[in-house]
Amino acid sequence: MEERIYALMLLCLVLSGVSAIDVTIPQRQYEYARGDNITLSCSFTTTSPINSRTLVVITWSVLSLQPTIEETVIATYYHWPTPSTDIDTDYEGRVSLDLDLTQGKANLKLSSISLADNKDFECRVHTPGDKKGKISATTRLVVLAAPSKPICKIQGTAEYHQNISLICVSEEGSPPPTYSWERHDIKNNPVPHDPSTTDSGGILSLYDIAIWTSGYYICTSENKIHAATCNITLSVSPPKISPSLGWLLNFFN
Repeated sequence: MEERIYALMLLCLVLSGVSAIDVTIPQRQYEYARGDNITLSCSFTTTSPINSRTLVVITWSVLSLQPTIEETVIATYYHWPTPSTDIDTDYEGRVSLDLDLTQGKANLKLSSISLADNKDFECRVHTPGDKKGKISATTRLVVLAAPSKPICKIQGTAEYHQNISLICVSEEGSPPPTYSWERHDIKNNPVPHDPSTTDSGGILSLYDIAIWTSGYYICTSENKIHAATCNITLSVSPPKISPSLGWLLNFFN
């Protein structure tokens, strides 16, 4: 498919005079919920009118954010000699083109979008006689998903004078969720965190803990779509006495 595109591009240059094309996408970013069927709009203007024998090639590609990974051409339309559309095998059944060449419309329709579609998309139009100007436009697709129910856990030993962390993480969410921790005492009354406590990225770090550090801790994972919570009951206890030390204490008692 790529060889055919390059051959037609070369033919466009041979047949063309010097003029300009303008390809535009109205929004720099689109936001849709996971599972939606969407349309990414692309419009273009050409110097000369397009007819049934005009050599037009329209491509939609997914651009990689990593320079070592090449773009993926997901759909290509050939207007001449016979109108036809090639769809990348990974997108078959999910992608189609909504075209009206006389009106300069070259839209991409994408169904059942997933978090894997959080990418940059490029619309590119090649026509004879238009080798200058703006032949492509890009947009970013942001697929929105509520945070999954976070998982709360304790890292460290909940004993006097220890430093521990309460960990909170949602496995998915788009945009990435933010996290916040609330603390309740053993009577379930809201209480402020100790001044030395730090709360960053879902990790609540507790230092030199004591009996009054015990309580009920609630983590909220939230993005612009929704919020979800998890909780932990923290019980801080004295250090365990080793068997040898226990024997010694019993001996002197």
